[in-house]
Amino acid sequence: MSEQPSNQTDASSCQSCGACCAYSSNWPRFTIEEDAALDLIPAELVNERLSGMRCENDRCCALDGEIAQAVTCRIYAIRPEVCRTCMPGDAECAMARRKFGLPDLT
Repeated sequence: MSEQPSNQTDASSCQSCGACCAYSSNWPRFTIEEDAALDLIPAELVNERLSGMRCENDRCCALDGEIAQAVTCRIYAIRPEVCRTCMPGDAECAMARRKFGLPDLT
């Protein structure tokens, strides 16, 4: 069985990256979510302004694991819209990966 290249663009690349979830404390901001969707996010993971995810430094508190190694989102099924729209290899992904010295996905 051959290994996937580290720059392959698919969902598994996200689970070995996590850069987008640790790019900026202002990035996991709520935008077009309905109140009912936001109510599903545990209160301890929402920032004090109720405007986005709580972060420690630039890292989202819902992210478990080590950046560029193995990560998982504790609220993946109910993650905010901004998290849903960031796709492997898109401009936001590339910007976040560069912060951590990771190559762009192709």
